[in-house]
Amino acid sequence: MRTDLPLSGVKVLDLSRVLAGPLSTMVLADLGADVIKVEHPQRGDDTRDWGMQIAPGETTYFHGFNRNKRSIAVDMGTPEGVETIRQLAARCDAVVENFKSGGMERFGLGYEDLKVLNPKIVYCAIAGYDRAGPEAARPGYDLVIQGESGLMGINGEAGRPPLKFGVAAVDLFTGMYAAQAVLAALFKTRSTGKGCRIDLALYDCGVMISSYYGLEALLLGGDPPRYGNEHPSIVPYGVFQSADGPLVIAVGNNRQYRSFCIDVLGRPDLAGDARFETNLQRARNRAALSALLREELLKHSRQDLLDKLTAAGIPNGQVLGLHEALLGTRTQAAGLLHRLPHPSAGEVSVLSSPWRFDGHRLPVRRPPRLGEHSEEIAAALQAGSL
Repeated sequence: MRTDLPLSGVKVLDLSRVLAGPLSTMVLADLGADVIKVEHPQRGDDTRDWGMQIAPGETTYFHGFNRNKRSIAVDMGTPEGVETIRQLAARCDAVVENFKSGGMERFGLGYEDLKVLNPKIVYCAIAGYDRAGPEAARPGYDLVIQGESGLMGINGEAGRPPLKFGVAAVDLFTGMYAAQAVLAALFKTRSTGKGCRIDLALYDCGVMISSYYGLEALLLGGDPPRYGNEHPSIVPYGVFQSADGPLVIAVGNNRQYRSFCIDVLGRPDLAGDARFETNLQRARNRAALSALLREELLKHSRQDLLDKLTAAGIPNGQVLGLHEALLGTRTQAAGLLHRLPHPSAGEVSVLSSPWRFDGHRLPVRRPPRLGEHSEEIAAALQAGSL
């Protein structure tokens, strides 16, 4: 393990499973922390059984949120398992868990228990709902909270049923918020010498995702319209169909709109139409303009439009399939995809973290097999070298 990374020397005990918690600890691991993932000796993380199998006990879902970690198999239902967790917590800088409310306390592993062993411990607890509220005992599931927080209500097209996001957006945002909070708390601990407890609820993070849509709903006194692949405020800005495929066109200001009409479409009449002169006017007359543009764009090939949009300085892009995007030259040149050796699968694909430090990508290690590092971690505990 490299010792020159931003979080080198920081030790994190990962008692979480599934997505939000494991994502937060993977962020810390990417940044150089030594993340010890605790898993049940037989079951492991639930996501070892989700998605497509890569190798026995390893799946695409598990690999997506557990790179750069070490795995130790511990049965927390036994006194020996609890004692192992206590020993690990005493030597770690941070703990992340997402048990149901009161779950860790029943094991004697809650924040109040662990800070006796380690006053500097940063303890991050992720739950579905406010642990101090009436729904504290409810389990948290991304899909449920996408519905309850109104996120499905802003996603999709007008006149169609509410639509979930293509990925577990609430879990993803919660994991990122958790990592940010742990980093902030670790920074504070450096000056105060005291740890703290951090609480995060998936529902709270789901509400935060609503962002400007949420503020518009409050201002309107009702739900804002849904626009599907179009931007709610900027027109024309979205996914459009050419004669031979979809593309993204992002006309961000009035100058670009004029250039779009004249230089790209050869339609100066649309540029001079009083209904469309400013973005506010285009938004008010969205339906009329969209109908005209749909008809006009179908007369052009996608590549012709992309070339003309680029020449005019208007943001644009192809709409690619996921597989095509991952194997494309842009992803390859960015160094975002790695093929790493695996003891039974031969090689596995692992994505990189998005950061660059001093111009370089951070190193990537494959996600661990269940209990892969149990012996080395146990030996380090016994030797006092963890």
